[in-house]
Amino acid sequence: MRLPLIVTALLLAAATTAASAQNRFEGVADENHVVDLTLDSLEKANTMRPVAGSSRKGSNPVLFLVGNSTMRTGTAGNGDNGQWGWGYFEHNYFDADKITVENHALGGTSSRTFYTYLWDDVKKGIRPGDYVVIELGHNDNGPFDSGRCRATIKGISPTDSVVVTLKEGARKGQQETVWSYGEYMRRYIRETRALGAHPILMSLTPRKRDDDGRWVPVHVDKTFGLWARQVAQEMDVPFVDLNEISCAKYEQMSSWKVNYHFYLDNIHCSKFGAELNARSAAEGIAASTHPELKPLQAMMTNLALPTTGVRRQKGKPVVFITGDSTVKNTDSDSTGMWGWGSQAYRIFDADKITWVNCAQAGRSSRTYLKEGRWDKVYNDLQPGDFVLIQFGHNNIGELHKGKHRGEIPGTRDTSCVSRVELPTEHINEVVYSFGWYLRKFIDDCRQKGATPILVSLTPRNEWPDGRHIERRNDSFGKWYREVAEQTGCELVDLHNITADALDAIGREAARDYFNRDHTHTSLLGARLNATGIAIGLRHNDSPLAKYLK
Repeated sequence: MRLPLIVTALLLAAATTAASAQNRFEGVADENHVVDLTLDSLEKANTMRPVAGSSRKGSNPVLFLVGNSTMRTGTAGNGDNGQWGWGYFEHNYFDADKITVENHALGGTSSRTFYTYLWDDVKKGIRPGDYVVIELGHNDNGPFDSGRCRATIKGISPTDSVVVTLKEGARKGQQETVWSYGEYMRRYIRETRALGAHPILMSLTPRKRDDDGRWVPVHVDKTFGLWARQVAQEMDVPFVDLNEISCAKYEQMSSWKVNYHFYLDNIHCSKFGAELNARSAAEGIAASTHPELKPLQAMMTNLALPTTGVRRQKGKPVVFITGDSTVKNTDSDSTGMWGWGSQAYRIFDADKITWVNCAQAGRSSRTYLKEGRWDKVYNDLQPGDFVLIQFGHNNIGELHKGKHRGEIPGTRDTSCVSRVELPTEHINEVVYSFGWYLRKFIDDCRQKGATPILVSLTPRNEWPDGRHIERRNDSFGKWYREVAEQTGCELVDLHNITADALDAIGREAARDYFNRDHTHTSLLGARLNATGIAIGLRHNDSPLAKYLK
């Protein structure tokens, strides 16, 4: 068990000096109701945490992350309960050949308890030229001497202190001097600088609260955010207002979207929220004008948002086409397999609108999102654009096996944590329902001022009774209709439009519209489906219909 000395002569001396102040301060209620208990099992936690400095490559610097569960959730920090800390994703913004990122955060810690139990071990790995990000405060409330004994005195006073006798835990009966939140920040700063490294203070990640039925982010600029800023100014330390950078993003979102950026409670983030905070932290560092951060900024990467690369033409909206292989296939050999998106030129007027086929074979809505393909579309969206959304052929299957693309059937707003087994490791992924993914895509489009349009999946060349082609109106067809009703989103029912056409053509002739199997279409089938899109848009009196030929 790698624990520093619990009580030193210096601490005892400080306790004696401050004894007269013992009753000057009262603990405050633990308003966050955090239930991450990893600090109470330090021996186990330390088997999972990195050895300080172990990631260092040669003489390269290391970026150390010091924080709590909002930075590193759970003992393993691997999202096994669906919650993620932003520190897990921060390395994505730094060039690994120039600097490595080590996440030393531990859930349940306050600025006081991290300093008491963990800081000495982190310091052992810090070298001149390193950087140390300090983001603590979520757990700096509650009682001083009982429970997890982690509260600090409010504010930044350098002299206020209180001596307490601990009533619980491994140190029960021992005395400890408790300082203000600001004074603990000063100690991290002084000790980091004494090692020749550069401290960076950050305000807390946002929490969310229910504001008359709407989930909204919580600003902390009058408490920990203010105090961290004040100490940073006082000691000339770079400060990143992580709370405000992330809050500004949340305030552009719907209440529903804010809500799913958190998982299980109002503090800990889902992967969505953790990635948002990681980017906010990186953006804050990149935007800082503090001279100490110039070398660190030179080691940053991936700050530009990924996009589709669509070339816009002035005055023309863009229609983004998303989906699977029935939308985009090899699309080259006249005798091969084709997706209907390749035939967009046959229905859209190029003088009025630009289109880009962003579909990808083999994808479900889950994998399309997980692989970052949806993010590229989302980042490109501008007011007046359109997005055609069609998934379903690859969305059936076990959640954690095979190609890891299965989703929870139906449209409920539900999720589960899936342990995805890979050849060399496993990852934990929160998987949602088919309808949830569609609602997310719809909500994202509307946030950017674009118009989403659902397109039901193409029919397969299966004829159960020999006379009528298969229709999945009791599964995916039903779910598309439910999501359209729930969201008010337009639905082009391509599934039934094409099925009606193939029923009229007949089973034997319909074979020419498919290629190699019962799902993928030939060039003739792709053109039939593209025509069905145009028919559906006109039938709906869609705003996209005016851009048709």
